[in-house]
Formats: sequence, C-alpha cells, structure tokens
Amino acid sequence: MQSRMVVFGALGLSAWLVAVTAAAQSPGLPAVIDAPGAAVALTVHAEGAQIYACQPDAAGALRWAFREPIATLLQDGKTIGRHFAGPSWELENGGKIQGKVSARAPAPGAVSGDIPWLKLEAIAPATGPLAGMRFIQRIHTHGGALEGACQQAGELRAIAYSADYVFLR
Repeated sequence: MQSRMVVFGALGLSAWLVAVTAAAQSPGLPAVIDAPGAAVALTVHAEGAQIYACQPDAAGALRWAFREPIATLLQDGKTIGRHFAGPSWELENGGKIQGKVSARAPAPGAVSGDIPWLKLEAIAPATGPLAGMRFIQRIHTHGGALEGACQQAGELRAIAYSADYVFLR
C-alpha cells in the first residue's frame, strides 16, 4: 500500500487549524469531554464497525460486550490511516497513538444505536505526527451500538459506525 502524507503550507495549516479548532470547541461539545487549554492538531473522519462478542455478564447471562473498533480514517475523502483495538490510531505517515477512555457523554440528539462521544487520554508515547497529543475526542457519532441479550457465547457481531476523531495537544 502506498503511503500518503498530508502536507500543508504554513498559511494553509494555520487556517485549517483555526477552522478545525472552532468546529471542535463548538458550544455543542458536552463539558465532560471538553479539554480546556488543549489545542486541536488534527481531525479525521472514521468509517467502520464496532465489534461485539456474546459473553456472560457478572450474573452469568449472555450479553453483548464491546470487543474492539475497526475503522478506516479519512481526510478529504482519502484514506490516511486506521483505528483498531487498544484503542489505537495509526496514520499512513508514521503517526501512532493509543488512548484510554477518561469520560463519555451521550451523543447529542442521539437516536437509539449511536455510540457515545468520548474523551480519551493519550497513553504510552505517541509517534510521528501524533507525538505530543494529550487527548483524543470521539464526536459526531452515528451507529455502532449493540446492547442486550445474545444467544451463543463467542458469537461476534459487527455494527457499522462513523465518527470524527479530534486529536489535541
């Protein structure tokens, strides 16, 4: 697979960062996932699936449990990376980061089946263009949720979802 690198001129990057910062810190962002003082460095769109496994809960009843995400990261309609278990994000230009959920909020105006918005703290040293990121926000989610009872332990189910991921310094 050929590696693609997003390159901006100095003025282009500045203008893009201002626009993305304004969009990501809009009044509609739930306070619990806000990151005051952090600056937006990158926003990408994800299309993929949330994978669930049928397994026993604490009481022994079989229920759907989240297992991992699998998604393609897109920018301007072009693939620039992937999102996978960890949760981790890996860019084709060498950037890689892993996060840990620190806060969640219901998707604003969510319909049944939309996964929540998240704030994740970066863990472990990030690499490449993602080095120095402190937080990742998952916003603008559609789909991806699966809850309730299931019939056969070990069964897997993929539920389509999309979201925007905002990487903050």
